[in-house]
Amino acid sequence: MKRLVTVLSAGLLILGAAAALAHDHDGASAKSAAAAKKTITGEVVDTGCYLGHGAKGEKHVSCANKCISQGMPMGLLTDNGTLYLITLNHDNADPYNGLKGQAGKKVSVTGTVMTRNGMKAIDVEEFKPLAANTN
Repeated sequence: MKRLVTVLSAGLLILGAAAALAHDHDGASAKSAAAAKKTITGEVVDTGCYLGHGAKGEKHVSCANKCISQGMPMGLLTDNGTLYLITLNHDNADPYNGLKGQAGKKVSVTGTVMTRNGMKAIDVEEFKPLAANTN
């Protein structure tokens, strides 16, 4: 009986240590996905048409505006081809809503940049249209 108690105690210690390590691992992954505030410049695109068939630029503005107004997520496409999902800042939705009218235009977006499992996003806190908004 004493041996069974010892084996069970050892097993519980191992399970406790494994749970603690798993908890620490979760904390580490959360830190690796930690966000950083940045300003990124690019073109506002509707993600459906851009990902589906590469649609962007002045020729696609009318369609992009329609898609975005119907709920298609917006993206910020940088000059080097990186696409960021534009997300709504829960504390202030105004900048996000203002970006809805910027499809096909270049803007500078400031906000928290996040990456998880290869997906990049920016939680928009403010934006500024670029002076020369040509494509």
